[in-house]
Order: sequence, then structure tokens, then C-alpha cells
Amino acid sequence: MKDFLAFIKDNITLLDGATGTQFQLRGLPAGKSPELLNLEDPALVEEIHRAYVEAGSDVVYANTFGANRLKMPHGKAESIVRAGVEAARRAAGDKFVALDIGPTGALCEPLGSMTFDEAYAVFAEVVKAGAGADLIVIETMSDLTELRAALLAARENSSLPIMCSMTFEESGRTFTGVLPEAFALCASPFADVVGINCSLGPDKLLPVMRRVAAYTQKPLFIKANAGLPDANMNYELSPEAFSALHGEYLNMGVNILGGCCGTTPGHIAALKKLIEGKAPLKRRVAVPAAVCSASRLVPLDRVRIIGERINPTGKKAMKEALLKGDMGYVAARAVEQAEAGADMLDVNAGVPGIDEKGSLCEMVRRIQSVTDLPLQIDCTKPDAVEAALRLTQGKAVINSVNAEEKSLASLLPLAAKYGAAVVGLTVDEEGIPKTAQKRVQLAEKIIARAKEYGIPESDVYIDCLTLTVSAEQEQAQNTLCALKEIRSRHDVHAVLGVSNISFGLPARGAVNAAFLVMAMQAGLDLPIINPNLPEMTAAVAAFNVLSGADKDCREYVEKYAALPAAEKAPVKAEDKDIYYYISKGLPDAARLTEQFLQELEPLEVIDKKLIPALNKVGEDYEKGRIFLPQLISAAEAAKLCFEKVKSVIKGGGVDKGDIVLATVFGDVHDIGKNIVKTVLQNYGYNVIDLGKNVPPERVVEAVERGKVRLCGLSALMTTTVENMRLTIEMLKKSCPYCKIMVGGAVLTEEYAKEIGADRYCKDAAASARYANAVFLPQ
Repeated sequence: MKDFLAFIKDNITLLDGATGTQFQLRGLPAGKSPELLNLEDPALVEEIHRAYVEAGSDVVYANTFGANRLKMPHGKAESIVRAGVEAARRAAGDKFVALDIGPTGALCEPLGSMTFDEAYAVFAEVVKAGAGADLIVIETMSDLTELRAALLAARENSSLPIMCSMTFEESGRTFTGVLPEAFALCASPFADVVGINCSLGPDKLLPVMRRVAAYTQKPLFIKANAGLPDANMNYELSPEAFSALHGEYLNMGVNILGGCCGTTPGHIAALKKLIEGKAPLKRRVAVPAAVCSASRLVPLDRVRIIGERINPTGKKAMKEALLKGDMGYVAARAVEQAEAGADMLDVNAGVPGIDEKGSLCEMVRRIQSVTDLPLQIDCTKPDAVEAALRLTQGKAVINSVNAEEKSLASLLPLAAKYGAAVVGLTVDEEGIPKTAQKRVQLAEKIIARAKEYGIPESDVYIDCLTLTVSAEQEQAQNTLCALKEIRSRHDVHAVLGVSNISFGLPARGAVNAAFLVMAMQAGLDLPIINPNLPEMTAAVAAFNVLSGADKDCREYVEKYAALPAAEKAPVKAEDKDIYYYISKGLPDAARLTEQFLQELEPLEVIDKKLIPALNKVGEDYEKGRIFLPQLISAAEAAKLCFEKVKSVIKGGGVDKGDIVLATVFGDVHDIGKNIVKTVLQNYGYNVIDLGKNVPPERVVEAVERGKVRLCGLSALMTTTVENMRLTIEMLKKSCPYCKIMVGGAVLTEEYAKEIGADRYCKDAAASARYANAVFLPQ
């Protein structure tokens, strides 16, 4: 088997171009899955692969992009994968063959109903079936959870090199809100090569690639579209124009090039000409220290607050919530801390008598549905830590290891495997050292062992331990001395649980705030505190100003200029409105709805309370203040509210009208449709969901049966938009009273008009607005 990773070190490497485009040019019927041709017409598949090899491709992607059990006929996926790899092998000659893995077509929790384990199982089947390839390519991903499932399935079920890429929009995020930096940080521990593919042309993706490149040391690849398509699905960039846009990629050390939608063997031949005589550039990147969620990056370039409130230790209400499995209470504490100024959240499920592993995983799922703060997994049980890390959408922190051999040997490998940072406690078998010198020695032992596992110092957070000053007064100074010494010797970060200092004393807040300032001066940059206490968050904000980390005092002014400091306390529960609870995805929205129903008629509650709140959430989404996970979470909270309203109406009906939704014939991608369905249902509409791969006749039948006034159609693949056109033509002829809205990644407003749609809706919020315009005209 050829050594792909050795090859790319010495050669600028060419991938192939679009496969679907070539199938279309050769007469692939609209809506037919190209992967089926691996069994039905392997000669045609080989012909396309061979054309790219002749154009100069060093790597041929097997025709397996959608060959998984969720998209292929029952029981056929694995044979289709094997046949695809074999066809690519026959055509490739001495070139590399890549097992090509695309998205499942379903959304993972919390965006959708597919669990992480279910996604993992789907990808693992594909990986095992494609074992005959030279490498694995995971591409066109938009959801970080699904990407992580695919990467883990590849890494744990194969020894082949792995390339992976996500697809980014002009906003600089994927459609689920994933940041380029978050992608780079989260993919790098598992993938050998990271990159970007699809969506846009090379010029539009260059700024995104610069952001990816800054947060990974792995080799990079680009597989851009040939620009954007026109109304006839012809792409704008010629081979020469496409190639000319790759010079800057080569200059920044992107040494693996190819083409996605709209590209042809001609585009690959033009890239071949571009790289002739060029040698690959060596990238030298110092990745900035940071943690992240999918949609938020937290650089460790100043003091950052770790919220301590999701921890049952000393917190009776949290302990009771965990015993009862009350994740709504956990979610509310997460939201409160996020609003109060926390930069990440400590998550601890350590209550005797509960399933700590299961509870910790459920807490991670629920917290990630209501906030995008990075998480610190506070647990010392390796199986529970690993289970939580697999579900975490981002680069997490493990809290914690200590200097005992058992702890180091069990938890440091997990940090290395998942790319997590790790808190190191300066304690060993003999307990907490009494001297600063001994704590420094234990810290350096942890740092050295972490390096053995490939964990850089910047991902080690040393905790010199805060002891109660009322019991051991001299230990406060020992902690600070050890902290200062460690920060001066190593490029590590420093963690302390600040509030421990004041146990047993009156006026604890004053002691905590004073110790916090002293510790920050000594080098503490990751205090674990209660961010709901204004004096603590204000001290951190002021320190960042005085240390120069907050440039031009921008963050401080933004936080404190508008209102007096006294008004900066968290909003009280009684002052929060329905928009607050819905927008945060909190179940308390239902409780407030019950209160409204005591004062207003049910339909008034919908029209005066719930719909305005949902409209505001939609506006937040459109303006980029929230992203898809928060939109879905808000819709779920709104669903609880509508259920309360329905429960008091005779017959339970509050529907504003019927809407038919369908993914058109030949297309098995229904992610977008399902999101639209959820949002429309929570605006009070009765959605008749016909599912995916729906023939035009069935859509017409559903509309005719109910005299439905609005129909929504979606398509993700260029090969199925003709079926959308056909469906629209049949609807217009048989049901002229029905308005038609369309959406999907391959559509544009121009093309929507071309095929006769009444409205192009770029997202779920736009669909809800159009539905209101149809059913509730002003």
C-alpha cells in the first residue's frame, strides 16, 4: 500500500474534481444516486475516475460520498462502498484511492434526533467496507458533532490516513454555525490533513482557510467549487480562472489542491499546470492556546472565567436536581453563568448514588443545547470522562489529573486522544504539599508526563490548590508563590478554585475578591468562580484592562458603560419575559405560558406572547446573534408552550393552517426540511411532512386532498433540482391556489424564480416569515 503521508511531504498533491458534475454530463437521470452506479454501471464510474487521472490527479475519490445505510437501498450500502473502491482502484493505476465519506443526511443531537452513537455506527460500517482504499476522506461536513463521529469511526476502525473538511458559507461559518477555528482545533487530533471543500469558489474561501491555518499544524487542502452556478446550474469559473485563484493558497502552504462542484478534468489539468516545477512549502505554526465550542472560540490571551455553579459540591439545589434528573435546572444554571460573563463552564456530576457517567453525558447534551460556552469536564473516572468528551462539541478541558501515577496514566491518554486541555492538581499519594517548592515539583512532574503524550504546555492548566485561609493562613501565600513560580518557568496556564479560600469566615465575598486579585497578579488566568457575583467578574474585567489584555478597554467599556455597576446583577427570574425563556431554550417557558393562560385567552397567548417571541428569535438568527443550535433549542422550548395552550383548548387545535413539506424525488437529504418543520410547527402551523425522495404526484395529491395553501420543497443536490422544477409545474397546473416556497443549498433566488417558485427561503426563519405572509396578510 502506497504511503500517502510520505507523498504529500515531498509533493504538491492534486485531488480530483467533481464526480456528480461528470455523471450529469453523461446523462445521469435526475434524482438518481450516483453511488448506485458502482453496481449498475462500473465502467461509467471508471471512465470518470480515469479522466481525472489523465488530467493529473494524484488522488481519486471513490464514488462513495453518500454510500451509507441511511441513503442507500436496504442492505446495499457496504457492497456499494466496496464496488466503489474497486472501480476507483482499477482506474487509478499507480495513483492513490480515497474512500470518500460525506454526511449521513440526518442531524445529530441536539440539532436533530440522531445520537452520536448512531452516527458513529453508520460511519464505522462505511470505513470497514472501504478498507481497500489508501486513505479516508471525510468531506462536506457542516455539523461538528457529525464530523467528530465520522473521525472517531475512521480512527478507531482503520489505520488509514485521514483527510477531513467542512463546508463554510460566506459568513465564515458552516450552516450550523461552526467556526473555522473550532473546526481546526477539533479535527486536528484525529485527522492527518484538514481542509475546506464545496460551497464557494477559491477566492471566497481564502479568508476562511487563513483562519483554519492559524489553528492547526496539520497539512492543509482546498477543494473549492468552480464559483457559483447560474440559473441553468452552469458554474462561473473556467479552468484557467479557477486555477489562477490558487496562487495564494500555495503561498500560505496549502499543498493539496482539488475541485468540488462544477469542476471538471479541465480544471484539474489547469491546476496541474499551475504547480509544475513548484515544491511544497513547509508551514510553521504556533497554534494559539484556546478552548472552544462549535460556535465560540475562547483564546487564552487574558484572564478567563470558569463558571463553578454546575457542581453539586456544597450546592444542595444542584445535588437535588441531579438526583431527580432535572436537566432543566442544570440548563438554567448554564444560561445564568453565560449571561453573567463566564467564558467556560465546569460540569460536575459527582453525587453519590447516581450514574455519574450517564448523568455527566446528559448534562453535556443539555448544556450544549442552551449555550455555546466551552466545557470543562470535572470528573476523575476515565470511562465517564471519555463518554463526555465524545459528546462535547468543541475542544474541552479535563478537570482533573493529579501527580499520582494512576491518575496520569488513565487521564492523560484521553486528553491526547481527544485534543483536550487538562487541569493538573499539585497533589500526589502523600496529599497536598505544605510547601510551595513541593507543589512546583509536582506541577513539573505533570507537565513532563503530559509532554510524553504529546500534550503541549499550553494545554496544561496547573492548579496549585486553594486551601481555607481560616484553617491554614500561611497556605494562601504558598499557593500564590507556587503559582507564580510555575508561570515563570513554563508556558502553562493556571487554575484555582477561588472561593475555597474563605470557608469558615464572615463576609466571604470580600476575602474572595481580594484573593482573586492577588492570584491574578501572581499569574492566575483561569479562575473558577461564581460569575453571578458582580464584584468577582468586575475584578476580572478590571484586571484585563490594567494588564493591557483588554486593548483600548473595549470589553470593559462595552460591559459597564451603558448601566451603573449596581444594575449589572443578573436578571431576576420574575423579570424575565417569555422571549428570554424561549430564546434560551429553557423549559420555564412553559411555566410562564401557564401564567399567561390564567389572564388571556389561548389564542391571545399565541398571538400576543408566543409568536412575537418566536419572531424575535428568528430576527436574532438572521442577524447572526444566535446560530442553528440555539434556533432549534428555542423551537423546542416554544413547542412546550404550544402544548400548554393546546391542553386548555377544546379539541386541542390551535393550528393556523396546513403546510405541506417535502424533499423532492431523488433527494434523500432532509436536514433543512426538518429544521423548517420544527420552526413552522412552533409558529402554530400544522405541517404535513411527506418526508424525503417524494415523487411529484404525491406532493400534488397531498396539496389537493387538504386544499393546502402553502407547500415547501427542498433539494440539496444539483442532480435533483430538475425534479423540483417538475413538481412545481405539476402543482401550478393542478393546484393554482397553492403558494410554493423552496430552499436548499444548491438553490439561489434567481434559480427559484426560474423554476416557478413563489418564494426562495434561505433558512427556517425566512420560511416562517413567508408562511405568516401567506396565512396572516397585513
